[in-house]
Amino acid sequence: MVNEQDHEARRDRGSRLGATRFSVLDRSRTREGHDAPEALRDTVRLARDLERLGYHRVWVSEHHGVPGVAGSAPTVLAAAVAAATSTIRVGTGGVMLPNHQPLVVAEQFGVLESLFPGRVDMGLGRSVGFTDGVRKALGRDKDVADDFAAQLDELLGWFRGTSPTGVHARPPEGLTVPPFVLAMGEGATIAARAGLPMVIGDLRNRDKMRRGIDHYRDTFRPSAWAREPYVVISGTVAVAETPEEARRLLVPEAWSMAYSRTHGTFPPLPPAERVEALSMTERERGFYESGLSGHVVGTEEQVAHELETVIKETSADEVLVTTSTYDREALVDSYRRLAEVVGLAPA
Repeated sequence: MVNEQDHEARRDRGSRLGATRFSVLDRSRTREGHDAPEALRDTVRLARDLERLGYHRVWVSEHHGVPGVAGSAPTVLAAAVAAATSTIRVGTGGVMLPNHQPLVVAEQFGVLESLFPGRVDMGLGRSVGFTDGVRKALGRDKDVADDFAAQLDELLGWFRGTSPTGVHARPPEGLTVPPFVLAMGEGATIAARAGLPMVIGDLRNRDKMRRGIDHYRDTFRPSAWAREPYVVISGTVAVAETPEEARRLLVPEAWSMAYSRTHGTFPPLPPAERVEALSMTERERGFYESGLSGHVVGTEEQVAHELETVIKETSADEVLVTTSTYDREALVDSYRRLAEVVGLAPA
């Protein structure tokens, strides 16, 4: 028999989780034995599943010249995702603004909003190409990210029709596409100063994340885009029938991260069983074990408890789940279990 205190604790937890939005960022990870086009189609298929399960939004990412990631053109992929779904919000996590001209980014999102009105999000980051070769190919220097705040102001100006050039952006001018800032480093300061919602991670460094959130809320300036702070916390969440099965979902990504740290290139995801049979160097093993730690992982009950704790500590408005793994069926099952844990309403 469940005692009264336990019953009240579960009811409070349910109300906290139920009041929090849950969304997904899928990075279109390539997998051993599967090509990049299939990874992009996997993202579109996953978006349909997430919509059916009741998730609030699905975002896609931008990477250039990375063997392990197929998503290089996020606004194009977002259009495909939006066309394949009907209710879930669709956006980018994010478009790396220093890689592009703000006018072109505004035009792309203006087209998306025109085609899928009321469903499009504009997640924006300040990273540049991962390597010198990629930056050269993009025609960007490493220090271009230092101008992110100005680039952000210019981008938003195209929607408001305030560009000093006298040019009017078509079709974005007059449209409202919710902007979000991916807060890495000084991103929290930029988001607060601009009065924009902020996406911050990761869940493995809770103290740093909380400091960033506190700074954002303390320095937030209301704007035409957001009157109050809005915090999205992001990170890996994996749910399975047993803790061992849940942890196994993390194995492919943890090994790919370890490989990138020791070999300088980010590879496609390998099957978990192949990773578990590998002989690793001490350095590889250290990075691998580090990649497995600090995430929200376990059974439904364990994940519910951990999410309750994180949301209570951060007062986050939304959780953006960023889980990647080789086994796509297990990934969808994890998202199904998570949807049940947090009380999402299936479509």
